[in-house]
Amino acid sequence: MKFALVVPGGVDRSGVDRVVPALLWQIERLARRHTVHVFALAQEPLPARWSLLGATVHNIGTAPGRRRRFFRSFAMEHARAPFAVVHAFWSGAGEYAAIASLRHRIPFALHLAGGELVALRDIGYGERRTWRGRVRLRVTLALADHVSVASGYMQRLAAPLRDDTEIIPLGVALDRWPARTPRERDTSSSTRRARLLHIGDLRPVKDQTLLLHAAACLRDRGLDFQLDVAGFDTLSGATQSLAARLGLADRIRWLGVLRRDALRAVVDEADVLLVTSRHDAGPLAFLEAAVAGVPTVGTPVGHIADWAPDAAVCVEHGDPNAFADAVVSLLCDEPRRLAIAREAQRRAVAIDADLTASRFEAMYDALLQPRPVRTIQSQPA
Repeated sequence: MKFALVVPGGVDRSGVDRVVPALLWQIERLARRHTVHVFALAQEPLPARWSLLGATVHNIGTAPGRRRRFFRSFAMEHARAPFAVVHAFWSGAGEYAAIASLRHRIPFALHLAGGELVALRDIGYGERRTWRGRVRLRVTLALADHVSVASGYMQRLAAPLRDDTEIIPLGVALDRWPARTPRERDTSSSTRRARLLHIGDLRPVKDQTLLLHAAACLRDRGLDFQLDVAGFDTLSGATQSLAARLGLADRIRWLGVLRRDALRAVVDEADVLLVTSRHDAGPLAFLEAAVAGVPTVGTPVGHIADWAPDAAVCVEHGDPNAFADAVVSLLCDEPRRLAIAREAQRRAVAIDADLTASRFEAMYDALLQPRPVRTIQSQPA
């Protein structure tokens, strides 16, 4: 079959930088058995086309006239050989895919994997914080023949607008990120610092402010630790400045954006992953840490909310003291730390990228069967 995937970006021609690994893993798997065309709305400024992991990427570009270019490019490719399904990732891409599906009378699937269902107005995050965003979301959801979400957490957020979403986690490719048996923490040496890790771009929704204040609490409790922070800085050094004001300069390594091998090396050294996000649909960092045998202390988002307390330690938002307490408690109880790591790994391996691809393929098959016409639910925006 021939499929169209519509995405904002994450499919750079290098296959290494400016990519979304979980998305690439799905493209690679689907392209092994099907003809896959990826329409990237904003990967590069100018229109372009390239091959990636067996698929063809059509970069629409951010230059003026993007909507016109998308629909023209989509129509030309559909005319060469019809698409069976158009599948959008994130609702911004869904708007384009929905219109294309109506014009060409093909099924439309939508996967929600970002901030579509939240409104965090104090940090300007989330599609539902504006009336335009709310209307666009409701219409896109209504037009979708199938909607999937990354986690039960997202399914609960979606329920008021769409009560038939399917949970399809974007799993880890075990051939690219292999499982490792959770290792026992070496506490025999008095010089061995606890190795803490945070993965995420420096931006308000990831709430590194909570992370740093929790780190200050850990220091005040006498915990000897090193905190590695990996991610792109969108805040022009503000996070590092806060760390300096809190007296944490000697406890934190700012690693920036790491390529996959370097990131895996840092994860393998970690004792605990720290997730402080205010929202995260299905944090890949959590799943990758789990596959690598590293347990997580995090806020109630994505899989963390779903899997606590057996496979994650969950702490409510906004309380650095409680977050620090949870980290200390886990580090001081090695049997519990290992038990959580093992259970998280078992669950993460069970929903790997191969399972994700098979679930998407099953969904495509179902969409090609006769189906009822959808109507917009009478719910408040």
